[in-house]
Amino acid sequence: MTRLITFADADAAAERAAAEIAQRIGQAREQRGSAHLVLSGGGTPERTYELLVGALREWQGVEVWFADERCVGPEDEQSNYRMAREKLLQHVPLAPERIHRMEGELGPEQGAQRYGELLSGVAPGEERLPVLDVVVLGIGPDGHVASLFPEASTLKAPERAVCLGVHDSPKPPPQRITLSLAMLRAARGCLLLATGASKAHAITGALGEPTPRVPASLLRRERLTVILDDAASPSPDGLSGDAAR
Repeated sequence: MTRLITFADADAAAERAAAEIAQRIGQAREQRGSAHLVLSGGGTPERTYELLVGALREWQGVEVWFADERCVGPEDEQSNYRMAREKLLQHVPLAPERIHRMEGELGPEQGAQRYGELLSGVAPGEERLPVLDVVVLGIGPDGHVASLFPEASTLKAPERAVCLGVHDSPKPPPQRITLSLAMLRAARGCLLLATGASKAHAITGALGEPTPRVPASLLRRERLTVILDDAASPSPDGLSGDAAR
C-alpha cells in the first residue's frame, strides 16, 4: 500500500523527505554496496535537496541520475540539472563521473538514446530494465510526473523502454527527455513530494483509480511514499494507504 505522510508546512515535509532519501541510500549501500538516486526538477524538491546536504553525510557509492530534463544546455535557467547542482550537487563530495545528467542539448531522441544506454551500462537490472533505488518525484497540478504528461503517447511506450524523447510537452519547452513509466515502476522506491494547495487535486487523482489522465496514479503503489504538507493533502475520499503525522 502507498505510504502517505503529511506535515503542517512545506519545510517540515522537505525535512522528512530528505531524511527518507538519506535512509534509503544507506539501506541500498548496505544491501548492494551502491545506491542509485534519481532527482527531479521543479520547485517542490528544491528545499529537500538543500536539506539533503546535511541529512546525508556519506556519499560514497552514490550514483545520481535524473528523472527528466528539458532540451536545453546544462547552464540554462530551465535546466533540471542546473537546479540540482546549485541546491545539492555542488555542496556534496561526489565525483563528477557519479553524476549522470541528461544531455538535453542533444535533443529528445539522441539524448534519450544516450541516457538509456548509460543507465543500462551503469545500473543493470535484475530482469529487463535497470533498477534504481530511490526516485524523487514532484507532481504537476495536472498529475504529471517526470515529463510524463496526461494521455501522452509516452505512457504507452514498450515495457522495455528506458528513456524517451518528448516532442509535445504541454509545458514549455516542448522538447524534453524523460525516464519511461516502466522505469519508474521498476524502481525499488519512489518518493512523491507535493506542497501547496495547487497540488491537492493532483494528489487526490494520484491516489485514486489508475488512469492515464493522471500519470502519477500509474506508479507502483506498494513502492510509493507520498510526502505532503497540509495544503496539498487530498480530500478524504482520495486517501489511500497509511497516513501519519
